[in-house]
Amino acid sequence: MAALAVVAAAGLIVDDRVLVGAPIWLKPLKFAVSFAAYGLTLAWMLSRHAPPSRTGRWAAHTVVVTGTIEMAIIAGQTIRGRRSHFNIETPLDRGLFLTMGVTIAVLWVATLVIAVLLFRARLGDRAATWAIRLGLLLALAGLLLGGLMAMPTPEQQAQGALRTLVGAHSVGIPDGGPAMPLTGWNTTGGDLRIPHFVGMHALQALPLFLYAIEALSGRCARLRDERIRLRLVLVAAGFTTALLALVTWQALRGQALIHPDGATLGALAALTAATAAGTFAALRRPGGGTGPGTPSSSATTAEFAETAHPHHPEQELQA
Repeated sequence: MAALAVVAAAGLIVDDRVLVGAPIWLKPLKFAVSFAAYGLTLAWMLSRHAPPSRTGRWAAHTVVVTGTIEMAIIAGQTIRGRRSHFNIETPLDRGLFLTMGVTIAVLWVATLVIAVLLFRARLGDRAATWAIRLGLLLALAGLLLGGLMAMPTPEQQAQGALRTLVGAHSVGIPDGGPAMPLTGWNTTGGDLRIPHFVGMHALQALPLFLYAIEALSGRCARLRDERIRLRLVLVAAGFTTALLALVTWQALRGQALIHPDGATLGALAALTAATAAGTFAALRRPGGGTGPGTPSSSATTAEFAETAHPHHPEQELQA
């Protein structure tokens, strides 16, 4: 996938063809990068499962094979100057699109098998374990939401376009209109690629969020507490789940991401407030007891006193 990303990037430079309003090599580039990140993340997650599982290896190999078939079709259709997704104009185009549908379904099942395996294993401390598990669940949801794009649009049904196309990225407008740079998401209507993206890349976002917390723990002693890190991971997962629902709702109403209406802004404000409140609650010291990771009141007092009045052995020696 990394090699294909380089080829696709070169294609953007040397091939000026445009397909459905976008440079023809943009889709292979985005898919290659996405599959590379997906494969690396799953490999890292499976490496934390000890001992290595034969079922996990077979599921991982299945992801590799199905991802390779998917990218071979996308790249092949790009070379031919044809759409890879939703295109049923010729028997070959129809067969390739149906093959892509089957490979993605098999990839989803293989990812589900990996998720089941990792739900049954301890993958580090509780914060790391749940960051991985919840990231997998959100990725599975994001993959499923991609199926919304394969459903015939009302316009296709009304105009009899099902002979050439079935499904679309856009809601309320045809594919290929004004789009955001890099992502290619529509700026004048709904775009179902957005929830698909948010869900799938929660697979990387939650573990990276945890790594950021752990990096900050050197400066903030409170973040060294495993229970606080776990709470923050759960808050982040709740935020991502709600955001996934929000952008799905927005897209299905035919609304562009960058042009939200009052209802969308109100929901986003409520989500932001709930996340801020959850973060504040998560950062409170876990109550009760003096077990590992929870300093006692006397230890906390001593820590404060040490900070306020540093201990200097040289001064005691002089005295």
